[in-house]
Amino acid sequence: MNRLLTEEQTKMLESYRDGILEINKSMNLTRVCDPEEFWYKHVLDSMACVGLDCYKDAKKVLDLGTGAGFPGIPLAVFSPNKEFLLVDSVGKKLKAVEGEAKNIGLQNVSFVHGRAEDLARDSAYRESFDLCVSRAVAFLPVLLEYCLPFIRVGGHLVSYKGPDYAEEIEASSKALKKLGGEIISVESAGLENKELEHYMIVIRKTSPTPKSYPRKAGTPSKSPL
Repeated sequence: MNRLLTEEQTKMLESYRDGILEINKSMNLTRVCDPEEFWYKHVLDSMACVGLDCYKDAKKVLDLGTGAGFPGIPLAVFSPNKEFLLVDSVGKKLKAVEGEAKNIGLQNVSFVHGRAEDLARDSAYRESFDLCVSRAVAFLPVLLEYCLPFIRVGGHLVSYKGPDYAEEIEASSKALKKLGGEIISVESAGLENKELEHYMIVIRKTSPTPKSYPRKAGTPSKSPL
């Protein structure tokens, strides 16, 4: 995966990593504190989707629940021709990520603090993204209610999951039907350490999401579809 990055991109991401780990000493951004482990678990794992057709074709990308900036920041560094919006409900974390993104000179990223249930009702965001990417934010039926309202019909959601994804897929049929999506594939992230392996569930938006979704803040997680 490193060979996909130019020398300049690698330096940008190394600088971002070092900045986040420094902030992490006083703010809980990530449990991964070793620089090499950080690169493997966060940077390279985030970039696992770059070979997918839905990623290659996307122009507007949403990273929902970005946390310490993943997968959005590595993807934005790799794809300067795409437009990224990073969203998180924890303001101080998002502010730290925004500051480090500015420090490395990223020009193609915007940041919004808020909950998915609220932002998805804003016409500026609803059904306006070609692609939504999300790493381990929520159980898949809940994540679908968070993410699908943001995606245009014909766009895609890529959900990064661990090796036990089959149970989540099985539980998602009702949510997919209600929200207007279909699972089209499950792809391996291709990491060498299988204990850390991520899989990417690729979901296509097939029809508009009814205006009643997402439900009010807190409801999707308390009462999944």
